[in-house]
Amino acid sequence: MISNEIKQKIVAGIKERRSNYPSQAKMAKALGISSAQMSRILKGDIEQVLSDSKWVHIARKLNITLKDSDKWNIAKTPVFNFIYTQLKACKEHSIALLLCDSADIGKTFTAKVFAREHKNTVYIDCSQVPTKQRLVRKIASEFGLDSNGRFYEVRQDLIDYLNNFIEKPLIILDEAGDLDDKAFREIKGLWNATEENCGWYMMGADGLKAKIDRRLHLKKVGYTEVFSRFGNKYQKIIPDGKNEREEILMAQVNAVAKANNYQGDIRKLYAKTKGSLRRVKIELKKQKMQANE
Repeated sequence: MISNEIKQKIVAGIKERRSNYPSQAKMAKALGISSAQMSRILKGDIEQVLSDSKWVHIARKLNITLKDSDKWNIAKTPVFNFIYTQLKACKEHSIALLLCDSADIGKTFTAKVFAREHKNTVYIDCSQVPTKQRLVRKIASEFGLDSNGRFYEVRQDLIDYLNNFIEKPLIILDEAGDLDDKAFREIKGLWNATEENCGWYMMGADGLKAKIDRRLHLKKVGYTEVFSRFGNKYQKIIPDGKNEREEILMAQVNAVAKANNYQGDIRKLYAKTKGSLRRVKIELKKQKMQANE
């Protein structure tokens, strides 16, 4: 049974993100609840309005922090600043860019923060929707559109919505290396249909670059066109040279540690985590738990 305290935190999170959606009805649709349910919980009526599973779904979808121990301060790392600036350019100018870089450097974290802070911006984890149909339906649902009808109608509604009903939409495709070939070709189709009206940002680790290069070499249908529309270039932040790489990863670890009140030797933290921000977060959580014992 979810406590009222947690429900209130979720409601606070909903109110905080409300301005990111064109209307309350669109937000309700994106969260998978009715407009009536949205109105009730925003007015403070939280008893027996939503199931526990729906409260959990909303908290996860909006990335709402429910425990004080899970609170994580944003650090303006080199990766954060680079990606945030690129996302802003894609959104403002309705262009498409492609980022392929090392894992665990903060790509996903930055993308989620940007999506949370900007209206008409959706973040898609492609590993969860690797097929053409699931991808398009997910994008539609994130914008608060009906995603359960006939595929052609869902797709057309999405295109019309992006072109005519909202300003400067941005679609962030994370873990794009997990998309199958038909889904990649669908991205080309959506880009063509929304050109100059929608920004796109595709992200992945080194495996995404390897996949695209392999498909380009094999002359797979659609990949040359997708690569062209995303700038014919792989954006990258972390240098390949050992010394330069360690320098920027150390700067990343230092920024995250300081932002989250790490009490310890930064060099030891770097040696233990090898610059992985996911592992840095684990180490900082361990320290907090030990401090509270």
